[in-house]
Amino acid sequence: MAAKTEITVEEKLRALYDLQLIDSRIDEIRNVRGELPLEVEDLEDEVAGMNTRLTKLKNDLELIEDDIKAKKNQIEESKTLIKKYTTQQDNVRNNREYNSLSKEVEFQELEIQLAEKHIKEFKAQIEQKNQVIDETKARVKAREEHLKHKQGELDEILSETEKEEQSLIKESQSFEKKIEDRLINAYKRIRTNVKNGLAVVPVERGASGGSFFTIPPQVQMEIASRKKIITDEHSGRILVDPELATEEREKMEGIFAKLK
Repeated sequence: MAAKTEITVEEKLRALYDLQLIDSRIDEIRNVRGELPLEVEDLEDEVAGMNTRLTKLKNDLELIEDDIKAKKNQIEESKTLIKKYTTQQDNVRNNREYNSLSKEVEFQELEIQLAEKHIKEFKAQIEQKNQVIDETKARVKAREEHLKHKQGELDEILSETEKEEQSLIKESQSFEKKIEDRLINAYKRIRTNVKNGLAVVPVERGASGGSFFTIPPQVQMEIASRKKIITDEHSGRILVDPELATEEREKMEGIFAKLK
């Protein structure tokens, strides 16, 4: 990998502040999107989960219908056996055989009653599951409509900002290459640790940008000389003078306008 060209401290400060402006613009775009991508993802998962439940409920219904068919077949078999045993009773030779056949008839009648009871229970289960299916379908429809609305919002924001964001990310990577690794690592560390991701800030009204702590006049003069990298002792942010900040903001606004 080729070594980065050695540049002056002022050039480093300008590059760092330009990088900050680019990354802040990326942050703004992502803030506009906010929680929408996560909301859309959660809604998709919720709808998928309810559809999975619907599929299971429908499969359960099919199994119950099969159970009902099996019980109806069992009833028909029992009726056939009752008819058979009743016919055999007309040809028995003794009471023992008659009583034995009577017990068989009685057993099959109990089997019919039990099967009919099960069918009644199965039908109640079908009714209950159909009610749950109807309620779930209504919820799926409502969540799908909400998802469609949120997806529409996200698509609209993405169509407006995605091209710009990708261009900005490339610009950010390009600017990083101009700056030595030590400074880039420090910049990223500060960005992670401070509010709003502002790692490089101008001096405003004698204080670090976004801070109430006054910077001594001597330090302000050092910052304005652009001879060394100076950080705010309270927040750790890298400081640049207001004039440099204004110049770089104007320059970067022109670049941002072209990226949109």
